[in-house]
Amino acid sequence: MKIAIIGAGAIGGYVGLRLGLAGAEVTFIARGANLEALRARGIKLVNADGREEVLAPVRATNDYAEAGPQDVVVLGMKAQQVESVAAEVPKLFHAHTVVVPMQNGIPYWYFHKHPGSLENACVRSVDPHGVIGRHIPGERVIGCVVYPAAELVAPGVVKHVEGNRFPLGEPDGSSSERVQRLSDWFVRGGMQAPVLSDIRNEIWLKLWGNMTFNPISALSRATLASICQFEPTRKLAADMMTEAQAVAHKLGITFRVSLEKRIAGAERVGHHKTSMLQDVEASRSLEVEALIGSVVELARLTNTPTPHLDAVYALTQLLAKGIDDANAGRK
Repeated sequence: MKIAIIGAGAIGGYVGLRLGLAGAEVTFIARGANLEALRARGIKLVNADGREEVLAPVRATNDYAEAGPQDVVVLGMKAQQVESVAAEVPKLFHAHTVVVPMQNGIPYWYFHKHPGSLENACVRSVDPHGVIGRHIPGERVIGCVVYPAAELVAPGVVKHVEGNRFPLGEPDGSSSERVQRLSDWFVRGGMQAPVLSDIRNEIWLKLWGNMTFNPISALSRATLASICQFEPTRKLAADMMTEAQAVAHKLGITFRVSLEKRIAGAERVGHHKTSMLQDVEASRSLEVEALIGSVVELARLTNTPTPHLDAVYALTQLLAKGIDDANAGRK
């Protein structure tokens, strides 16, 4: 199995190392210091228990044509970064190449083979110009929801915090040979990869928390436990989740856990900083559109009022703009 990992960050590095150690022929497509580290030392994984694993040497390049045709292409970068590489990705394709997007939030391919009147609609908040969909068509996509927590602690060094679950699913819900084969490879690499008959339900279940707690934490600089234990922000989270649930229900989604149970689960995580808060503190670009803008867009498509989501979305957009403007000024 030839597998290209685009974006050798925390999740891309973790998945690539696990699949490489399982025997797959992995090529990392990276740049800058990360690329130099991969070429010089391979990739290191520091497990939660402190045990270290190394995959070396590794194939690593910043040239998509040099990497050549692959059986599987994993998009391991953040949602807002996919458009910038979309035109290069077809250089990795052969007739049967599959693409596994690993972004948070509503994916660009969401309405591909969607059972409803919105089939094949473009989610403009994550693919504003249709560039991603044109270059990486839905027919090639296998859906994936990323549950592990990991961080890139140094170029070529990934620290695994917890979790190893990557549910997979075809957009049409079928149990195809290609999704089963991919699941088998993930399992061989020590990951859990159940094949789901409706991957969209799983996308919404994770998004339900992400689209709520990420922006609230970014705006308030508060941890999950603090948000859940402070009554005004706990109520705001519940109001946002109620609005999102109404949108999801109109799209045929069912949630297997209750709203209160989902909030309680976030509270149990404790004083953990969400990824968006970590990005704010590091002055990195924020995943605003995929996590909350996309839900607001789907609300408009389904004629669902979302006043709390709209307000938090506007504030988070302004926060993100300030970070982006400051970063542009430093260049």
